[in-house]
Amino acid sequence: MSIEDLMNVKVTSVSKTEQKLSRTASAVFVITQEDIERSGATNIPDLLRMVPGLDVAQINGSTWAISARGFNDQSSDKLLVLIDGRAVYSPLFSGVFWDAQAVPLENIDRIEVIRGPGASVWGANAVNGVISIITKKADQTRGGLVTGGGGTNEQGFGTVRYGGTLGNGEAYRITSNYSNHSDLLNLSGQSGDDSWNEFRASLHADKQLTANDFITVGINGYSGGENERVSTVTSISPPASQVLALREQFSGWSIVSKWDHVISRHSDTSLQVYFDRFNRHNPTYGQGFDTIDIDFQHHFDWGDRQEIVWGLGYRHESDAFQATLRVSFDPEDRTDQIFSSFFQDQIAIRPDRLFLTLGAKLEHNGISGFTIQPSARIAWIVNTKTTIWSSFSIADRTPSFADVDVRFTEAAIPGPGGLPILVTVFGNPQEGNEHLYATELGSRQEFGTHVSIDLTAFFNQYTNLRSTEPMAPYLESNPSPPHLIEPLVFANLLFGETHGAEASINWRVSSRWTLSPGYSFLAMHMHPRPTSQDAGVPEAEGSNPAHQAQLRSNLNLPGHFQFDSSTFFVGRLPFQNVPSYTRLDAGVTWHPGERFSISLVGQNLLADHHLETNNTDQIVLSSLIKRSGYAKVTWSFK
Repeated sequence: MSIEDLMNVKVTSVSKTEQKLSRTASAVFVITQEDIERSGATNIPDLLRMVPGLDVAQINGSTWAISARGFNDQSSDKLLVLIDGRAVYSPLFSGVFWDAQAVPLENIDRIEVIRGPGASVWGANAVNGVISIITKKADQTRGGLVTGGGGTNEQGFGTVRYGGTLGNGEAYRITSNYSNHSDLLNLSGQSGDDSWNEFRASLHADKQLTANDFITVGINGYSGGENERVSTVTSISPPASQVLALREQFSGWSIVSKWDHVISRHSDTSLQVYFDRFNRHNPTYGQGFDTIDIDFQHHFDWGDRQEIVWGLGYRHESDAFQATLRVSFDPEDRTDQIFSSFFQDQIAIRPDRLFLTLGAKLEHNGISGFTIQPSARIAWIVNTKTTIWSSFSIADRTPSFADVDVRFTEAAIPGPGGLPILVTVFGNPQEGNEHLYATELGSRQEFGTHVSIDLTAFFNQYTNLRSTEPMAPYLESNPSPPHLIEPLVFANLLFGETHGAEASINWRVSSRWTLSPGYSFLAMHMHPRPTSQDAGVPEAEGSNPAHQAQLRSNLNLPGHFQFDSSTFFVGRLPFQNVPSYTRLDAGVTWHPGERFSISLVGQNLLADHHLETNNTDQIVLSSLIKRSGYAKVTWSFK
């Protein structure tokens, strides 16, 4: 892609309508098909490392912590993730199970990453960012595709895909993929007992019903298993906590249907309905979760200067939980209904030069009630090469089911007179929403036909952040034997602010060589309310890197060879005693024919192993990320 083409890529995740990237009043980074093909990544988390301002940390073989602009841990609860409009953010524990999102990279059209709030159109939990993964239409994947490979960590992986047409405007795609991953190392340098595998299958079908009606249906299913090490209470009498090597099984399926209808040149509607189910269990807990979601939106032009989008939504969520000594819920099963509406108006104050976008999302859920999340964005097109934009937004994170219902036993220790003590975290039915007030300023600039620069600065103010407060101990007799509970209860007694800057550059050094540097800076300042006894402020501030940088290089060589490399620097995490590290991934791809390629890729080449995160709030124990390599063959046919 040329620099001009990159700046004119159309994105839909900011306003739910197509906009040119150059005119978007938001910090958006688009991972294109070419970026995906040349990244050397085999999974979505590793792809996301290239986004400035996004913190991607691998915890163990199958678990990642990913967030934007701070607050990163295994349950990153301020980042909304969507796959073809289907939310994969878990309302049970908050955050995303990245191991269950193994969409074949060959099926992804693009990934749009918004750093900053997207709540005025996407709703609650789109607080610090939105990741929207958009797959290709069935008509784009006609013919067959076979990929396969393996290596030191990625022991074996492969994808089989076939797409075709049935006539009458119908197109379909059938895909299956499998991956098997070896153990990493624990912090002592021994086996991390965290190998894992997953199988996934999907069917995607599109049909042009009429000249004005287009329907898409997608069915996905997956099943996998992973080894992991967890620290858990194993006995009350005698009180004992141990690190156990467990096997966790996970599975799920979903069906998504979307109907796009064109009313006229200036008006169109869409209706999306999906059902999603997932299950996870190991010997210390079990969970199942169902979601039904209905979303309608209408987009139309009002006069020559206003473009309006409005919509209505309904979501029904229900869970079932298997109680154990380690974790339980009260009540064990919960359902919730979310009603929502949004309205957005883009006003051309000066056509082709100055655009003001005003919008708001109104939601009601059964846990925290009503919330309204507005935004105002302005984009000034200085000239064909320069855009300056600014925004102010309010976004909320709503409590998860765990925030209000959970009982989690952290530790069992001996007490006075031999009385066991259980340190236990409890949810709070009175917990309210966390609030963000975000201000952003950015610019996009093209310098000739060879260089483009995207700059963003932000200042975020947070109130009602979740805290963990100690309460008075009390005696409990069930389960036996009698024991003392030292309770820690969730509350909303923290506040604070973050500020920072992000930069990304595309430099076409020549027709064969492109360099893409990036950099981000983040500062966090958290504070407890006077009534709070939470001791976690240093952990929150010291568990996110202040500095991150990357440099991607894509070079086309003679003889149909490509050499691609990516270097990532991540600053230290002082509270976790995690040192800074630099990761280098590099690969060579040979295309002996138009439809055949062979790739050799090395990952984490600079060191034998390194640690990326060691947060005390993690459910699983951390592993060391190893140097690895793999070979891959890709063959497509008609």
